[in-house]
Amino acid sequence: MKYALLLSLFLLQIIALAQSNDSITSPKKVDDKLLLTIFLKHDQSMNLYEIEEIRTDQGFYENFPPEGVAVVNWFVVMGIGQMVVLELPASKLAAVNLAIERTAWKAFKTEIYPTYDLYPIVEDKLKNKSKVTY
Repeated sequence: MKYALLLSLFLLQIIALAQSNDSITSPKKVDDKLLLTIFLKHDQSMNLYEIEEIRTDQGFYENFPPEGVAVVNWFVVMGIGQMVVLELPASKLAAVNLAIERTAWKAFKTEIYPTYDLYPIVEDKLKNKSKVTY
């Protein structure tokens, strides 16, 4: 978790640098939103009903995601657990972290990765312009 936080801070510094340096950024405007990929890894010593009971008792569904944070995708990754992609302003990073620590721990082991959408930057470079949406 400590390394994820350090990586997040590092990425936020890169985003801030990119916003202040026109030679680094693409012509499209960069804002302070970031994507956060969260793996909620199943503990295979518990079945789904036990995991759901813990998650419900801890208030997961009432508190996640925090206000001002949007769910982009929420997938089941068979054999791993669930993968949630959130879009949030950088100022909401601590709120997401607290929501995970308070309501998902014990039900899941978590891995959190700050990410960003590279497609707008590489879109003009691609020879095949198709983008699949489901």
